[in-house]
Amino acid sequence: MNTTKHSTGFTVHNTETAPEGSKQLLEKSKKAYGYVPNLHGVLAEAPGLLEAYQNLHELFANSSFNPNELTVVWQTINVEHNCHYCVPAHTAIAKSMQIDDDIINALKNNTELPDNKLEVLRNTTLSIVRNRGNIPQNEIEAFYDAGFTKRQLLDIVLGLAQKTISNYTNSIAETPLDEGFKKFV
Repeated sequence: MNTTKHSTGFTVHNTETAPEGSKQLLEKSKKAYGYVPNLHGVLAEAPGLLEAYQNLHELFANSSFNPNELTVVWQTINVEHNCHYCVPAHTAIAKSMQIDDDIINALKNNTELPDNKLEVLRNTTLSIVRNRGNIPQNEIEAFYDAGFTKRQLLDIVLGLAQKTISNYTNSIAETPLDEGFKKFV
């Protein structure tokens, strides 16, 4: 297996080249996805960061949100952070989760979602990101009025923690897009 070194100097590690603390974590990624995503290969440079990302991903994927809602939180953050890697990656993930194309396209194109509850979720997620958690009470009330719970408000923070790791890492390292994600740019 070859490693790739990007112009930023970051290496996209594989299971052979990764630091010792990341090798088992990359094996876990390989087992889960059938290959090591480039993001995971870059995160492997810092074993604790890769482990945190994997754990946060698992926790958020098993949070109180259904697949449509997970997609809204993930992709809203990705688009807001203008993540060159995560927007196409989560488009591919959304397709694999059988998310409706109207939702996928509205998220990618930053247009109104076809479902009011999902639009409230997107707006609340954006407010949390843009205001660093200091969202107005009326927006919290609108979130609850749409049928969401206190747990779900905090689950957005969990998703944001995961996406901050990936979006910021991808920006810093200019993580190259995996072949399977390129068609979703």
